[in-house]
Amino acid sequence: MNKSLLLHILLPVSMSVSAQDSIPSHTHPSSHLHEGGIKMMEPGDSIYETMHQNAPHIYNVPDVPRFAMLGKEGKFYMGIGANIFTEAVYDFGNPVPNAFTFATSGIPMTKSPGNGGRFTFTAQQSNIYLNVVALPGSSNQLGAYVSINFVGNNYAPALNHAYLKYRGITAGYTYSVFTDTGAAPTTIDYEGPNAFTCLTHGMIAYERTFGKNAGWKAGIGLDMPANSFTNADNTETVTQRLPDIPFYIQKNWAGGSGWLRLSAIIRNLYYRNLTAEKNIDVVGWGIKTSGTSPIVGGLTAYWQAVYGKGVASYIQDLNGTGMDLMPDPTNSSALKPVEVWGAYGGFQYNFSPKCFCTLAYSHVRNYDHPYSDASSDWKTGYKYAQYAVANIFYNINSIVQVGAEYLYGRRVDYSGTQAHDNRIEAMLKVSF
Repeated sequence: MNKSLLLHILLPVSMSVSAQDSIPSHTHPSSHLHEGGIKMMEPGDSIYETMHQNAPHIYNVPDVPRFAMLGKEGKFYMGIGANIFTEAVYDFGNPVPNAFTFATSGIPMTKSPGNGGRFTFTAQQSNIYLNVVALPGSSNQLGAYVSINFVGNNYAPALNHAYLKYRGITAGYTYSVFTDTGAAPTTIDYEGPNAFTCLTHGMIAYERTFGKNAGWKAGIGLDMPANSFTNADNTETVTQRLPDIPFYIQKNWAGGSGWLRLSAIIRNLYYRNLTAEKNIDVVGWGIKTSGTSPIVGGLTAYWQAVYGKGVASYIQDLNGTGMDLMPDPTNSSALKPVEVWGAYGGFQYNFSPKCFCTLAYSHVRNYDHPYSDASSDWKTGYKYAQYAVANIFYNINSIVQVGAEYLYGRRVDYSGTQAHDNRIEAMLKVSF
């Protein structure tokens, strides 16, 4: 997840298209748009705002181009951009092995003598993206967005987003609507707060604003199941039958720069009872509150709290850890949903349009069942973890940003064993 606040530049690509739908005159800030060409954009410009709404709004930093290529009569906008993100990282304590994500669940519980520090250098947050809007401003406006990150030790291309937007419908591969993308503090760390409910997968959703001055917003979606189970002696994982169903309602204020969102999700979690030779459907559910609010001057608050059973996969620190369903301690042929919660709070202060800093704290905890079987022992499992971050960013100009960050993570297991890691990192990011 790209979280660094930075203006983006779009490489010009020539294209000319025609369309049948007419568009309102207010979408043409200057007469030359009817002829097509290259348009330089700034916040507040109608083209900028259109492409802003088409981009994924993660951490209030969507990929918005500085230049857009305009089709004939201004009925088509297209931009291609890239972000080169370089980072120097130093860990001390029990170093997290991944240089660009600081996942507290990944803190090693043991370390070999002499391995208490680690220096690395990475550019794994670098990406390229395509932002396209056809028939802007009309009732048939269609948006498309694709981005690719370069991750792993060999920097292999990996799909980050690929979706379409039409009349309030978003379909493709992107964030679940259970993710409140703007309600998280900006970090250099790609992972961000360990309690953040952020999951990217196949989905379709409908969202709309309503009420006076667009004061309310609501959404509902269907998500591709994202399950991670720990099986008992006599159970096994089977293919899932139903999509996850997230939904929310949101109250906006301060012209949309502040909001409170109430979210929920329902899941059907299927596994196989080998003793009874039948599939079992367990219902998982979660509830969440999240939002952001300007306080005074350049100070803004961010928060989120989530609680549920069988929803561990939607919490960043628990995704892929086998904690949606775990063995029932009273029945070796049954699984039970794990109770989990997570919360974070943070503040961002803008010293000037070019410089800002962030402070945040995050906590995740699960209430696993005291089971023990041949496959796993709960007494050695993850119990809770803490995450704290402090950073500062400075925009040298419209395409170059630098930043420095300190991270602290602590993991505690059910056995009482604990480990921590400290990370200091410096960032240079160039967008074009």
